[in-house]
Amino acid sequence: MRAREIQLRRFARTEVGQSTPQTSNAGEGARTTQPSNAPRTYCNAQMTPRQIRAFCELTADCERLLERAMAQQGLTARAHDRILKVGRTIADLEGQQGIQPKHIAEAIQYRTLDRTFWA
Repeated sequence: MRAREIQLRRFARTEVGQSTPQTSNAGEGARTTQPSNAPRTYCNAQMTPRQIRAFCELTADCERLLERAMAQQGLTARAHDRILKVGRTIADLEGQQGIQPKHIAEAIQYRTLDRTFWA
């Protein structure tokens, strides 16, 4: 419930006419531009590519981990975005503002399990 509340607060601040910040502290306070006819975002799974860039900022360690998994497992750009969304959710469940390498690693494991299960 707390993770869902975090997400609702995050996306409630996403207002029409606000631009994505260019600073490295895009986390919780970031705002993105949405067209007036865009559907409202309620959870991380619904994030647009622009919202992913704003709310799923990664450290260099997280980037390297994700790049390595992408190359080793032959993952697509779509899988990359899904891993970021799941990593953001895991961080929310822990009450963490930033995504940490352990969050990305866990998200990659879920993706690996998903591919193994459905293959």
